[in-house]
Amino acid sequence: MRVYFTKMHGLGNDFMVVDLVTQRARFDAEQIRRLADRHFGIGFDQLLLVEPPRNPEMDFRYRIYNADGSEVENCGNGARCFARFVRDQQLTHKREIRVETLGGPLTLLVTEDERVQVDMGAPRFAPEALPFTADADRVLHALEVDGERLEIGAVSMGNPHAVLRVDDVDSAPVARLGPRIEHHPHFPRQVNVGFMQVASRHEIRLRVHERGAGETLACGTGACAAVASGIRQGLLESPVTVHLPGGSLTIEWTGDEAAPLLMTGPAERVFDGRVNLR
Repeated sequence: MRVYFTKMHGLGNDFMVVDLVTQRARFDAEQIRRLADRHFGIGFDQLLLVEPPRNPEMDFRYRIYNADGSEVENCGNGARCFARFVRDQQLTHKREIRVETLGGPLTLLVTEDERVQVDMGAPRFAPEALPFTADADRVLHALEVDGERLEIGAVSMGNPHAVLRVDDVDSAPVARLGPRIEHHPHFPRQVNVGFMQVASRHEIRLRVHERGAGETLACGTGACAAVASGIRQGLLESPVTVHLPGGSLTIEWTGDEAAPLLMTGPAERVFDGRVNLR
């Protein structure tokens, strides 16, 4: 089966984007892993599928698969690429695009300078929202990893995040602690792990170990979760510039737990291609 796709990236977080509105295809976990391989396949952090909506009030259905073939609830960098893709492919001419995801509805706004602002919805801190095994909602939770006591912020942005404050993001033990926290038994569906260095009340540096993908150059929902946790701790004030290895995002949130969080950043098309699925 021949499938046309577009390779895109948001701050280096890269995607294979497939239009399943005008063409048909099915992907299984083995195919996704093979396509994601950077030596023998196309190479990407996530596969993004554009599908017709199930809800008539939505414009599209947005589905996200990690490089290991697992389907996940949300991807902020992917959402920005999604918005650019559906307009570039002339699947819509709207600048405000509503999409349904596994983690809930999202509103995507393409600005006049072709940056994309994503209404990510309100961050959720209740442990059951991630899910996370804890006896109560706290600003910081104690977590023991290999005999070391860590303090993390637990945040759901439609997908689960653990946020760990570090003094220096460059020397942070991302490779060691990232997988250990991702698979910690207190996170029954695993978790994305952010390592946050606070530079000022309006600026942070961040590295993210993504569930099912490892460390990526950027993670949109990870940036949102880090800012939400930082504001909740009293460390940050909106707006916050988040510097990731792949570039920077702007995050806005009032601190009201019912208020939506807004993420603004770029989305870039890399190339178009076609692949034979087998």
